[in-house]
Amino acid sequence: MGTFGFIIHPIDVSDVARKYPIARHLPGRLVERLISHLPPMKVSQITGVRSDYGEADGWFVSVPLVPRLMLSLPEKRVLGKIIDACNKAKDLGAKVVGLGAFTSVVGDAGVTVRRNVDVAVTTGNSYTVATAIEATEKAAGLMEIDMDEANVLVLGASGALGRAVSLIMADDGRRLTLCARDMGRLERVAETVVAETGMVPRLTRDISGAVREADVVICVSSALDAIIEPGDLKPGALVCDVSRPRNVSVEVKKKRDDVLIIEGGIVKVPGEVDFHFNFGFPPKTSYACMAETMLLALEENYTDWSLGREMPVGKVRTIAKLATKHGFEVAGFRSFEKPVTREEIERIKENARRRRKTYGSKG
Repeated sequence: MGTFGFIIHPIDVSDVARKYPIARHLPGRLVERLISHLPPMKVSQITGVRSDYGEADGWFVSVPLVPRLMLSLPEKRVLGKIIDACNKAKDLGAKVVGLGAFTSVVGDAGVTVRRNVDVAVTTGNSYTVATAIEATEKAAGLMEIDMDEANVLVLGASGALGRAVSLIMADDGRRLTLCARDMGRLERVAETVVAETGMVPRLTRDISGAVREADVVICVSSALDAIIEPGDLKPGALVCDVSRPRNVSVEVKKKRDDVLIIEGGIVKVPGEVDFHFNFGFPPKTSYACMAETMLLALEENYTDWSLGREMPVGKVRTIAKLATKHGFEVAGFRSFEKPVTREEIERIKENARRRRKTYGSKG
């Protein structure tokens, strides 16, 4: 049987309150400071991951830091906590450890962590990319968006996920705009895209302007706050938001009934998996980064699959094939923690058609 660990952390104080209800009655910043002094801890055991080809058990281990502190505290201190969490998972029996959410963003995307632990490490980014693209393509079909003609925006294109998404989308012949705050890093990604695919993407740092022109947006930014607001999107736009915290403001859901926002990387896990922990998903489903770690354990492939800022496209395609082999699959669509039905998509399409006519008559 394969074994794995997965490192998690609270996104906000509401996550802390799931385990410690008293946190609901205390000031948020106080709770953040208090838990930051705690050591990494085992949260739960994960059982029942089973396919026709293998079985795996694992553990959730928590680093008690919210994203704001992960990015504002000294990097050495934060990496030390992540390293301690990986060692905790190893002591529990894990032979491969996945870095969840911001634990895969701090520093050099897992490279320094791996140098300091005696266990295989992955960020889970390869399968995250694979499922984000798969979900986007499926949702575009339902929204009647022609991906061969659509303006596709990769938001956060200079990061590890954004680079891989950009390369695969370019290889598929998509019309790409790449957006990131660091133009130097963005230009290096673009050079790689041109060299490997022949596709020449448009580059920009103007988030709002790029979003307004996009038919399809894939969000893989590590921004702490929402960067897409209700007025930024055109009618009928599709957004796949892989980022945690979300890149899309909750106000978009409230005020725009003519755009489809989906969450990337939500996966149905084979077997009778029980996480023994509520992280906000339906039973038997997980984030793609968690699923990649489970896949490596099922294969008993204890190698460092996804590490660093350079993510080989070949690994994305290989992990997707392994997922199919073991019965992992994209679990429909969710938007702001709720399932998206076909009926809702039809309503969004109709609202978008009406909104386009209104805009057209005004023009």
